[in-house]
Amino acid sequence: MNIVKTLFSLGLLAALPMAAQQKEYVSQVWVADRGDGTYQNPVLYADYSDPDACRVGNDFYLTSSSFNCLPGLQILHSNDLVNWHIIGAAIPYSLAPVRTPERPEHGNRVWAPAIRHHNGQFYIFWGDPDQGVFMTKARDPQGPWTEPVLVKAGQGIIDPCPLWDDDGQVYLVHAYAGSRAQLKSVIAVCRLNEEATQAVTPSRIVFDGHEAHATCEGPKFYKKDGYYYIFHPAGGVPTGWQVVLRSKNVYGPYECRTVLAQGNTSVNGPHQGAWVDTPTGEDWFLHFQDVGAYGRVVHLQPMKWKDGWPVIGTDPDGDGCGEPVLSHRKPDVGRTYPVRTPQESDEFDGYTLSPQWQWHANINEKWAYHAGNRGFVRLYSYPVVPQCRNLWDVANLLLQKTPAPNFTATMKLTFSPTDKYRGERTGLVVMGMDYAALMLENTADGLTLSQVECISADKGQPEQVNASVGLTGGTVYLRVRFGCDGRKIAQSEGGHDLLVTCNFSYSTDGRTFSPLGTTFRAREGKWIGAKVGTFCTRPAIRANDGGWADIDWFRITP
Repeated sequence: MNIVKTLFSLGLLAALPMAAQQKEYVSQVWVADRGDGTYQNPVLYADYSDPDACRVGNDFYLTSSSFNCLPGLQILHSNDLVNWHIIGAAIPYSLAPVRTPERPEHGNRVWAPAIRHHNGQFYIFWGDPDQGVFMTKARDPQGPWTEPVLVKAGQGIIDPCPLWDDDGQVYLVHAYAGSRAQLKSVIAVCRLNEEATQAVTPSRIVFDGHEAHATCEGPKFYKKDGYYYIFHPAGGVPTGWQVVLRSKNVYGPYECRTVLAQGNTSVNGPHQGAWVDTPTGEDWFLHFQDVGAYGRVVHLQPMKWKDGWPVIGTDPDGDGCGEPVLSHRKPDVGRTYPVRTPQESDEFDGYTLSPQWQWHANINEKWAYHAGNRGFVRLYSYPVVPQCRNLWDVANLLLQKTPAPNFTATMKLTFSPTDKYRGERTGLVVMGMDYAALMLENTADGLTLSQVECISADKGQPEQVNASVGLTGGTVYLRVRFGCDGRKIAQSEGGHDLLVTCNFSYSTDGRTFSPLGTTFRAREGKWIGAKVGTFCTRPAIRANDGGWADIDWFRITP
């Protein structure tokens, strides 16, 4: 039994400092490291979409798309490509332009980043589909990171990746988003200045994938043995494949080859990720798989070079196009490292946000008080925006990624609404384009706990109350159980998506839980997986103060 499980069973986790919790954290619901020298995929059963990674010495660093969620560009660290934990985020508070009142920009902002290390500095480039290519850098991956710089302006310029060439020139590869650029399925290259802060040439299209590799995007730039290599996905997020281009000239012409596809496996659309090597000289590839409500989970594949081309996964027929592995021996990194996983449970005994949490928009400093000395985070009932239709329009949702196919999330909270007006709400929410929640509200009849459901929240549809009970006190324990038996939803709805059900229950004593409401089928958000967490709101009325909810703890268990 690991240290965190032991402390949970003894009821002592709250006494453990937050730094120690993060250092020793091992999930109770998904561990990729089997403990026998092998691992199982996904190595990250969570929505780290469009992952990219780099190695510096014995350390690997990974980041991924964060879209509208803040802190953005969460950064994970590993020593063996299997055991990962979150060490921070490159965008801690906000993304320009900052708008007031706060409103989520679902699916926008931070797309498909690339992380690189050059001359003692870490660089992260990403595409904002409405503004262009941005870059931030830091000496330490834990930060501080510099204010983002707009490197190349233009709508629809996405998925950038830099390459520092042997002669000192700096190049940038990128793709185009058809929704903004009115062109997609092409890969382009431009040159940057020496500081990598500004494009100094126009982009030149170097590959057209329309005929054989439609929806090519997400390029990553490398150089090996005199060849320029561009790794990129094609064929679309849920059903595509991995392509590699190579040329002796940075602007081409490029040869192309498909190097990874689903084949006879259950891993749909294996593509878009990072080639990394180990200190011992092995090659590996990290990529995602879209599984619907859980988002885009991360797999690790062995990789070998053959005749100047990479072969990823296993290649049973020897045609150069590999298939994903579901389990494999761990990478040889020269030694064995402890098992660890990204942080999930939180006792709220710190003074800043634990790194697994993200708000749904630019962060407002008035949303929360981190009372670490008192063992809770206080969420103030912040007013919703005028014409708020449902939680899809609410920015101050405090959420985290789902961490496994089957798990339980339980939280303890104490609600202290104001007596000045009605309609303040708090609770436990499973958030996506459809959402469901246990909501505690101050009503004319006192405190009411309801299980609500909102289908097509992204289309502005109203919530439906499935069941309600009255409460005599403000302290309550809320629980949701995520279940997935491997079944997939109907082909008419996109048959690669796993069928994920959620069942809600509550308790007033923390021991006996009573079910409330109906079974909810989780659904992904806009380019992100469903997320789970909490909130505290009040109606869109002018008032000089409101109530709050004290969140004592939030725990992920089997």
